[in-house]
Amino acid sequence: MEDLNTKVVRNPVRLWLDRVIRDQLTAWPRRGPLLHWLIFTGTTVFALVLLWHCGLIRQMIVSDRTHISSLIALLYVGASLHCLWRTIIISCEDDAAHRAAELVAANDRHLVFDDGTSAITGALPDGLVTSHIRNLATKARAHGSARLDQTLLLRGLAGQLRGSNHFGAFASDTLMKLGLLGTIVGFIMMLAPIAGLDADNRGALKSSMTLMSDGMAVAMYTTLAGLVGSILIKIQYYMLEDATGRLFNFAVGVTEVHVVSALERQVAERG
Repeated sequence: MEDLNTKVVRNPVRLWLDRVIRDQLTAWPRRGPLLHWLIFTGTTVFALVLLWHCGLIRQMIVSDRTHISSLIALLYVGASLHCLWRTIIISCEDDAAHRAAELVAANDRHLVFDDGTSAITGALPDGLVTSHIRNLATKARAHGSARLDQTLLLRGLAGQLRGSNHFGAFASDTLMKLGLLGTIVGFIMMLAPIAGLDADNRGALKSSMTLMSDGMAVAMYTTLAGLVGSILIKIQYYMLEDATGRLFNFAVGVTEVHVVSALERQVAERG
């Protein structure tokens, strides 16, 4: 038994690693949105590296003389960075909401009014959910009604949490439309040589076939780039919307169960 205790004491690094791993596993649900985005993006980047290694991406860039595929790729990167920014915000809000819920559930003193003010006492972390709780407290203090309705405040909270998430639908639709535009341009490039084609001129026929092949390549590659980019953007923003919805539902549950009941009780006691 002494040997075992000695090994534990002499191995503080292992204890520290165990504590770090335990903390990370505990915090996993709160950091889920950002981790999910990183996993999805890492998988996408790995697939792109494989395609580049096989030469398919280079072939697409060289074959697309209109550079619409390159434009689609740049817009995809920009939309992905925007999704990352919104995902980080939602992850931070989710973490702050969970910490605020733990404080409120543990002790109702965090909801007691300050004398002469409408603020809430306690060290609730800053965030949209905490701001919503403060608005509820302000409304309860101003109205003095036994029944506290938070419907309108919840609508405002939903809009604040959603923020600019609707940009994902615009980005996905834009990538799809650019792919269709490339398809039309490619078919125009493919059919243009046919108008002045001389069937007796073999050199002109061969040149026309080359131009038609180039036009078909533009149509196919731009369509493929637009479809793939649109689908990947939709997946990213779907995960973001899902995380936002779960955070909003969590905020509704916390405020209805703990905050509203506590504030109504305080108003009744003051009355």
